[in-house]
Amino acid sequence: MNRDAIGVFDSGMGGLTAVKVLNQIMPHENIIYFGDTARIPYGTRSRQTIQRYTQEDIAFLRRHPVKMIIAACGTVSSMLGADSPVDDMPFTGVVYPAARAACASTQNGRVGIIGTPATVASGSYEQAIHNVDQSVDVTAMACPLFVHLVEYGYTDRNDPITRLAAEEYLQPIRDAGVDTLILGCTHYPVIAPTIADIMGEGVKLISASEAAANYAKQLLEENDLLTDSTDHAHNTYYVSDSVSMFRDNAKNFLADAVNGQVFSSRI
Repeated sequence: MNRDAIGVFDSGMGGLTAVKVLNQIMPHENIIYFGDTARIPYGTRSRQTIQRYTQEDIAFLRRHPVKMIIAACGTVSSMLGADSPVDDMPFTGVVYPAARAACASTQNGRVGIIGTPATVASGSYEQAIHNVDQSVDVTAMACPLFVHLVEYGYTDRNDPITRLAAEEYLQPIRDAGVDTLILGCTHYPVIAPTIADIMGEGVKLISASEAAANYAKQLLEENDLLTDSTDHAHNTYYVSDSVSMFRDNAKNFLADAVNGQVFSSRI
């Protein structure tokens, strides 16, 4: 048993979708979240830059009492490769958990992936899926506008701008006949209703955020690190840019007001 917090980081606020699920499935676990809001988006940066940012984000979380670290960012997770950047505590990104969930879900062996340009270009999800099941056919599509649309609040199910972008991006995925679609960026669950409308009832959406949260719980259980506290947990948030902007936009990801203290902090 361990009462230290779960550390979560993201390039901005998308990782809050993972925090939301973590709060639901482990209500007694404290969370320390770092959002690098001053340097978003990571998805258009070079591999070298993303890897440097990742090391800095992890180092920031290590300055706090954490027992596990979650890279709640599809782009970061895609750039990590096979080697974990953390070797003294449980660590996960979102790619492997989502790939595992997608392989368990698909009935026709056709899985779609949507993510940032860096995520899709890396081929990380395809590799992870084929490591689980080589027979699965994968179709991937970069959706560069989605992060910006979500960050700026274009999240309504019927918003014409988001819907138009989604129709354009998702057409090749629909044409491929997938029955499972990985939302490979942690921003994307916020607009899942729009994506679901366009993909149709026969397609199962796999949230990388939810898959990572469930896998994190599994790792904590396996390592006997779940808290023994029965108190309601609290979240602490750190951001590298405006606190007020974070508070204003976070409700799009948490589906509620920010449930904890927010601090501005440099890397």
